[in-house]
Parts: sequence; structure tokens; C-alpha cells
Amino acid sequence: MGRSIWPPDKRIVVALTFLLESWSEGKAPPYSPMTSPPKPGALDLAGIQWSEYGARAGGYRLMRIARQHNLPATFCVNARVAELFPAVVKQIVASGFELAAHNYAQDQVLPGLTEAEERAVIRRSIKILEDVSGVRPCGWLSSTIATTEHTAGFLAEEGMLWHGDYNYLDLPCRVKTRHGSIVAIPHSDYADNRVLRGAPRDWYQCYKDMFDFLYHQEQNAFINITIHGHFGGRPLISAVLDQMLRYMTGHTGVWFPRHDELARWVNDRKIDEIGYAERFLL
Repeated sequence: MGRSIWPPDKRIVVALTFLLESWSEGKAPPYSPMTSPPKPGALDLAGIQWSEYGARAGGYRLMRIARQHNLPATFCVNARVAELFPAVVKQIVASGFELAAHNYAQDQVLPGLTEAEERAVIRRSIKILEDVSGVRPCGWLSSTIATTEHTAGFLAEEGMLWHGDYNYLDLPCRVKTRHGSIVAIPHSDYADNRVLRGAPRDWYQCYKDMFDFLYHQEQNAFINITIHGHFGGRPLISAVLDQMLRYMTGHTGVWFPRHDELARWVNDRKIDEIGYAERFLL
């Protein structure tokens, strides 16, 4: 048998990642419910207001759903959200959820910045969230999951515990940087924005099928469920999220840690990347 990396009574880990995002002044997401974009140069007020739903309402609904299921969660938040909507950031911490950094603004992606600019964005984002919430984040997820060859090192330099931009891993593990190691947490392949113009029931079915497959067939399984406040925080998708969490919590051996708790588990046990031959017992 391959070695178990989770607690003795756990066979699968499910991490809840809730995102609260904001775009730069006067900018809207490149996607929205509107099928016809405004003319070039025109203010996309509908898109801007639509994107603010997560901080105004969606984030609170996601907190309530998690509490109803007695589950922890990690909120990855753009620092601009903390500037514009400080109440929701304070409520995240007051409710016992983890607050993690998610760039300053969602459209301020790291690739294309100089090293100095990237380091400055990271430091500024962390500081704003700490100043508003009273708690220094220990984790980072880049906007649009866009990372550079310097990001992990800059985060380790800032004392971050975990980094969530990884899509070549199945399992969390330690990765080395020139400033020390940091825990890499794989992100979701199928977030709620995939069903923006589709059916939320499709999202539910995909996650149910994946959960059943991993739960019954793979030791040391890991699922990261990513929900955006302005997508999944709406009743349209929150309804199936609620059903999915009820389904998963109905199984024994499921561990729902916050990202920081998961990262400390990985660090304490010095879990480095596990080879696929070892994982699948070939």
C-alpha cells in the first residue's frame, strides 16, 4: 500500500475556496451576464455593479452556507475589496474563516509586471488586508491564477505559508524557493464561472462524479472547490453548492480543513511532491 498522508481516519480532503474580487476603478470583468458589450470607451456600469455582488451580498451568503454545514473555508480577497467594502472582510475574520490575499485588483495580473512591481503588489495587497482585518494573511492566490517564476519566492520572502497557483499537482506539497519552502495548493479545474451561461446542475453533477470517483478509488485524494462571490454567491449556484456540501458531509472520512490548517499539516509532516507511481501503486 502507498503511504497515507492524511489523518488516520480521513481518506479525502475537500478545501473550500471562496473568492471576493474587484476590478480597477472604472473597469468591469471581461465577462458578464450581458451578451452585448458596451461601445469602446463607454463605462460598463452594469458589469461593474454585477461584479460587486460578491462583496455586497454573495460573500455573506457563502459564509452562512459554510456555517450551516459546520465547515471552515478560506476566503481569497482582492485588497481593493477591503478598501471599498471593509465590513465583509472584517466579518470573514469575525466568523472564523481564513482570510487570504488575492492581488490588489482582479485585473492587475502578475505576468507582465517587473520584479519590483510584482513584489510591491504582493506587499501592498497583504498590508491592506492586514490593516483592515487586523489579521495578517498567510496565504496567496493570484488573480486569474496567473503566476510568474518569481511569485513563490516573493511570497516565501513575505512569510507566506501557502501559495495556491498550482495546476500541475493533484496534492498539496512543499516546494522550494530561494527564500525557503512554501506549501503549494492545487487550484480548481472547474470553478463556478464555468456554468455562468449554463446550468448550475452541471456543476453539481461534475463535482459529485469527481468526489465519488476519488472517494472510492484513490487514497490520499484532494478536491479544491472554488466559488466566486459574484457567481456562486448568488442563489442560482449557492443552491447546488449547499446540496453538494450536504452530500459530501454525509460521507465518513472527509476532512474539510482551511488552507492554513492544511498547509501546516503538510509542513509538519514534510510532505514533498508524491510521485504518481507511488500514488497509484504501479
